[in-house]
Order: sequence, then C-alpha cells, then structure tokens
Amino acid sequence: MKPQEIDVPLKGWVNISAISNLINKTLVIAELEVRKLRHDPTDVVVRSVQPALWLLIFGQVFTRTRAIPTGNVSYLDFMAPGILAQSVLFVAIFTGGMALIWERDLGVVHKLLATPTPRVAMVLGKAVACGVRCLSQVFIIYGLAFLLGVKLNLNPIAFLKVLVIVLLGAGCFCTFSLIIGCLVRTRERMTGIGQLITMPLFFASNAIYPISLMPQWLQWISHLNPLTYQVDALRGAMLVNSASLYSYAWDFSILLLTLIGLTYICGRLYPRVAM
Repeated sequence: MKPQEIDVPLKGWVNISAISNLINKTLVIAELEVRKLRHDPTDVVVRSVQPALWLLIFGQVFTRTRAIPTGNVSYLDFMAPGILAQSVLFVAIFTGGMALIWERDLGVVHKLLATPTPRVAMVLGKAVACGVRCLSQVFIIYGLAFLLGVKLNLNPIAFLKVLVIVLLGAGCFCTFSLIIGCLVRTRERMTGIGQLITMPLFFASNAIYPISLMPQWLQWISHLNPLTYQVDALRGAMLVNSASLYSYAWDFSILLLTLIGLTYICGRLYPRVAM
C-alpha cells in the first residue's frame, strides 16, 4: 500500500481525536466551575433580586404610562425578555473576569497552564459553566413573568430555544469578561471596568425600548451589540405575540460567530494571566 493511501484516514483520525480531547477537557473545566455553585447556592438568589425589581417596578410603571410604543405587545411583555438578557449579561460579566483574577491570585491558573489542557478548552469550560449558572435566571424570570401576566410561549420547543440562546449569550459575555480579566491586574479594576461596560451594552440594545426610538448613531451601535441579537431571539421565543425583528437563525448565527471570535482571542491572551 502506498504511503499516500494511509495519510488521509490517519489525518482524519487525528482531527477527530483532537476534537474529542477538546470537548472532554472543556467539560472537565466546566464541571469544576459548576461545582463552585453548589458551595454558594445563595448566589442564585442574590442575582435574581435586580431583574425582579426591574420587572416589578420599572416594567409595571411604564406599562401603565404607555410612554414607550411597543406595537401589539404590552410593555411588560416587551420588557421581560430584555430583563432576562440583562440578568445574563450581568452574571456573565461579573463572573468570568473576576473569577479568573481570583484564581490567578491563588495560583490556580498557573497550575492549569502547566498542564496540556488546550487554552481554548479553559476558556470554553468557563463559558459553559457560566451558561449553566445563568439557566437559573430563566426559571426565575419565567416564574415572575407568569405571575405578572406576561403572555409567555410555553411550547417546549420555544423554551428549548430560550435555553440555547441564554447559553450562547452567557458564553459570549463571559468570554468577553475573561478577555478583560487577561488584561487587567486587580479585582478592583475589573469591577470598575465591568460596571463601565455593562450599562452601555444594556442601554445600547433593544432590551427596554425599540431600536426605532434610538437616534441614528445609537442604532448603528445597537446593530453591533451582541446583546441586541440575544434580546431579539429571546423575544421571539418567549412571547406568544412575537416582537422580534430578525429570525431566530440569524440571531443564533450572530451569537455563535461572536462566541467563536471571542474564544479565539481569549485563548491567545490566556497565558498573559500568569505573567
């Protein structure tokens, strides 16, 4: 048999083995991160306070005033998916980078970097764990929205779409937070930068008002904001009367491509944490 005839299947086997190893290492890192949540379950309750206040106070007040036009959807219905996206954003931003800096100070990151674990697996593992952490917000927001009379689409397929988008959105913003964590040196600076970027991302999206109400320059920023596509996908899947602007496939593709790009950048920067 000629050497050329065995090269192709061997290369294919190597690629499959590498992918399998990446997935396995990613799941191991994710399991280690999720295990931390079991030691501090009160974090889930604390994280749910802010979105609850937005729905109970801000949402109900603006529903009564009818100050923001939302078409054939009530303002509270329009706002509920945006508050879920906001909750995911806040959890992801303040979980990823802060945890990374904390692990660096404890020497955990140095030990992980000394292992043959791919850097991308370290990043994806944390992103997956952050997504799992954010899933609790889905059930909390759904429960509150149901009690407040939001017209939720309770179809199992629609609910599965919501879970997928929450996982993708959490992965994107957690990876973004990890990139910042790779560049800054202290937890105080990470906290300051986190507070600096979360509110602009939130208000430069369609979470609490339609894009059509924004000035032209803000509309351009909104179209570049991944949170806009997360909110749009959630709005289309969560509500009976969908108020989404784009298709679910388009929103999913934008978030997936964003996650891939941010993961690549973070994987390249990850060794800087140990410097």
